[in-house]
This record gives sequence, structure tokens and C-alpha cells, in this order.
Amino acid sequence: MARVPLDVDGSPVAWREAGTGPSTVLLLHGLGGSRISWEPQLVGLSGQRRVVAWDMPGYGASTPLPQQQVGFHALADAASALIGHLGVAHAHVVGISMGGMVAQYLAHRHPAKVRSLTLLSSSPAFGLDGTLPEQWRAARLAPLDQGLEPADFAEQVLRAIAGPHISDEALAGQIAAMRRVTAAGLRRSIDCLVTHDTRPILHEIATPTLCLVGELDEETPPSYSQYLAEHIPGARLEVVPSAGHLLNAEAPDAVNELISAHLDAVEATPS
Repeated sequence: MARVPLDVDGSPVAWREAGTGPSTVLLLHGLGGSRISWEPQLVGLSGQRRVVAWDMPGYGASTPLPQQQVGFHALADAASALIGHLGVAHAHVVGISMGGMVAQYLAHRHPAKVRSLTLLSSSPAFGLDGTLPEQWRAARLAPLDQGLEPADFAEQVLRAIAGPHISDEALAGQIAAMRRVTAAGLRRSIDCLVTHDTRPILHEIATPTLCLVGELDEETPPSYSQYLAEHIPGARLEVVPSAGHLLNAEAPDAVNELISAHLDAVEATPS
């Protein structure tokens, strides 16, 4: 398969993929993302591996989960099912922000499906800085309650969480990704995100783990990733200079290099 990304509008989960190789990388986007959020990694990591970026259930071309099933466990189960659907026993799982949260539950619930774990701009629990769930939820839902779609406020939101050095091209790519998100999909994810707390289970994650965070990330600051690295056995932390929350797009070369080195080290270690 060529390294030019190919969209696969499967059901229930759709994805974009590039590359071929003996191992598979699964990319899980964040709250305001979609499969095209990962364009720098779909190109940059696919030289020797198959790289797959999903549309989370309810996002892009993926079917929503039943309303009563929306939650991190169900999302982790959907990711596990996708790995099986791809015809592989396991995958290197890379998640950013909310996708990194889903990845934590995936590694805990389905450890055999996760060969390695890379958590970008993520967190062990909602509200570590004292943010109250209802206040945060109300603020995020306000534009949706006014009848706006994510496309209407994507640029404003993404500029606010990006670091100051993001390129115009990179920001445009992230805006395009968020414009694929529906109001209903974003609303469900906001309700889900405030329930996140993996602190009781982090010590049970045995998957080789790399935590990456931007030095200037104010949305999920370096202290959050430090907590993850300190509580997941054997995990390692790397802080990427001059980058904000949209880490994979702001510093793609550094991120791709760090992820590739992590995957190489895992694959070089006998299982």
C-alpha cells in the first residue's frame, strides 16, 4: 500500500490508513479531532508500518455508540474491536488528549491488543487542576446549546489550545479535522470526558509506555503527563520544547522521531 493515506469508510468504525509492514499503529484523536488530525503521523510513521487513524464512534464517518453505552469502557472496546477487524493480533496504540484517555482504558481492558502505548497531551483524570465538571461541561456545551456546529467555532477553540509557534498549515489541518465533528458527537464526548479517572488502575497497565507533552501545553500541562509516567510501571516522559496541546501537529518531526524510537525499542525486545 502506498504511503498516500487511504480512507476506509467501514462500519461501525471508519478510518484512514497508510503504509504497510509487519506491525500496525493505531492513532486515536482527541475531543475536537478526527482521523485527519493525524496527517503528519500517517505520512511520517508509515515508512515501515501500517498506520491507521480512526474516526472515534460518533465522529466523522463512524457510527455513534448507542446513547446508553457512551463511555470510556465502550470506546476502549470499540478500539479493541477495530484492531481485530484490521486482521492483526495487536497494535501500537498512540492517543492524544481524549484519545490518550481512551488508550489508557484500552491498555487496561484489552492488554493483549496493545503492543505499546504512547500518550500525547493526556491526563490521568479530569479536574486535576480543580476544574469543576459541571462548570467545564457548561462552558463547552454553551455554543452547541446556541445552535452552533463545531465547524463554527473550531478555529477559535484550536487557536486557544495551540502553542504560539504552530504553523498556519498545521493549524488549518486541525481546523479541517474539527469541522468533521458533529454537534451531537461533540456533546456526547464532552459528557464522557468529565468522567475520566484512571488513577486507580494506572499501576496495573503493563504495556511499554511513552508519555509525550508539549512544554507550553496549558490544557493538559506537563505535570499531568509526569503523573502518568510516574504511575504506569516503566513508563517514560518526554517534554517537547516550545509546543502546546496540539502536539502531533505543532512538532511533527520531533513527535514522529520519539514515537518511532519507542516502537523500535519495543519491537527489539523479546515478548
